[in-house]
Amino acid sequence: MTGSLYIVATPIGNLEDITQRALRVLGEVDFVACEDTRHTRKLLNHYGINTKTISYHEHNERERAAELLSRLQDGANVAIVSDAGTPAVSDPGFRLVRLAAENGVRVVSIPGPTALISALVASGLPTDEFFFSGFLPARTSARRARLAELRTVNATLIFYEAPHRIAATLRDARAILGEREAVVARELTKLHEEIARGRLSELAERYSSSERARGEIVLILDRTVIADEETKPVSSIASLVADFEREGLDQRSALKKAARELGLSRAEAYRLLVAERVSHRDTETPR
Repeated sequence: MTGSLYIVATPIGNLEDITQRALRVLGEVDFVACEDTRHTRKLLNHYGINTKTISYHEHNERERAAELLSRLQDGANVAIVSDAGTPAVSDPGFRLVRLAAENGVRVVSIPGPTALISALVASGLPTDEFFFSGFLPARTSARRARLAELRTVNATLIFYEAPHRIAATLRDARAILGEREAVVARELTKLHEEIARGRLSELAERYSSSERARGEIVLILDRTVIADEETKPVSSIASLVADFEREGLDQRSALKKAARELGLSRAEAYRLLVAERVSHRDTETPR
């Protein structure tokens, strides 16, 4: 008989935030696959669990997934954990879970903490519909292009972000999406937990100093643009190109000027323009 793969959520900070079921499973499986064996060993030692650990992270995920599948098929039970929170959510795990499912291995989710949900429910922003987009691109042009793609999403937006980029991301979100209510949730469940609420422009100013942003960050944006002509979001790239063409520019020059205004490379601007046009065509009412 094959073994079972357990996806085990672990604390995002406070070690008390783990279920009895998770502790039992971690103690009963044959191996715990983890991003950093030293980090996970601290958790296991805290609860007196002596299960063997094996590394499973983004750099060895492909090879290790095949190895772990072989062990599962030989009858071993394996738990996968991330350094914090729920595995496979912006962390390694998806490849192994998919491989196990495709090969008939039983996959069991052991629920528990995840930073995005913890931040959302404490944010005070709408929770009926939300869109999680993981980490935004590190490069400014790519980040702004991704934000532009999300402009029409009618839901609360949630991102993970690095502390050294949070101020720039807040400024870009303000420029591309318009002024919105937002929340920066930092170091959740830890000693220096902080949930900062305000407008995007206010939070961008607050976190402009690197001293103000430390630790793990969840950024949450309201779906509603605050009605103010001074805080109006930039136009879509398609409408910008059309405006410049009406001013007399050819399409190539119009695209180049629109890219410059949005802070994008011409290639990224062209990709976004095509995506907007395809999206518009797909949403048109059939005749």
